[in-house]
Amino acid sequence: MLSPLIVLELAALGIGAGFLAGLLGIGGGMVMVPFITIIMTEVGVDPGLAVKMAIATSMATIMFTSISSVRAHHKRGAVRWDIVRRLAPGIIGGALVASMGVFALLKGAWLAVLFAVFVAFSATQMFLDRKPPPSRQMPGTAGQLGAGGTIGFMSGLVGAGGGFISVPFMAWCNVPIHNAVATSAALGFPIAVANVVGYVIAGNAATGLPPASFGYIWLPALAVIALCSVMTAPLGAKAAHALPVTRLKRIFASILYALAAYMLWKGLSGR
Repeated sequence: MLSPLIVLELAALGIGAGFLAGLLGIGGGMVMVPFITIIMTEVGVDPGLAVKMAIATSMATIMFTSISSVRAHHKRGAVRWDIVRRLAPGIIGGALVASMGVFALLKGAWLAVLFAVFVAFSATQMFLDRKPPPSRQMPGTAGQLGAGGTIGFMSGLVGAGGGFISVPFMAWCNVPIHNAVATSAALGFPIAVANVVGYVIAGNAATGLPPASFGYIWLPALAVIALCSVMTAPLGAKAAHALPVTRLKRIFASILYALAAYMLWKGLSGR
């Protein structure tokens, strides 16, 4: 049984992550992974395993937050379903390769450092807000298949819904930021489903897992966070369409920088 304090911490995390999922199209994983890592360490899980389980559990919650978030964006006509259809096949393939193979082989400390590097890169891209040439467009079907594979693979390694890559990528291709955020939210579901399958299969061979684990997924955290996040994701989506583009990008970047710094410290210190 979880203590009331742990339940409250998970509920607060779910509320915050759900709002950010709707606001920024990031699935909430960029926020959840560091905090789930802290909470799992509090309940006695080995730090290296805690990072892996935080990544897997974060991804599992995205299955729920993405549905809630994308419904709100779809009602506003902001989702580019044509992009979703072209990116999704590559995303599923890349996610399965990462979650079933590479993820299980890497140590938790290396995953934490990898998480920090890619989050910081995404934050920089957003913060600089460089304007792409007006003629640049989304690549063709083959190019989007490859881009989807990269998004799915990296998401599988760091437990994020892919927004940390897909939003900057689409903005670089002149997709308006509000459409990029909404489309990234829609991409979160296939990313999450493919990765969760891999995490469950790979985690069956892991040792030292806490009670109520399903592969690398910690079910108590999944239940509490998912329940709370689905209620606040629509509020975040509503806020996203009310904020100016530049401010939305700066919010995105500031949050990512802070989380990247924490995970880099955790990976390098081995805590």
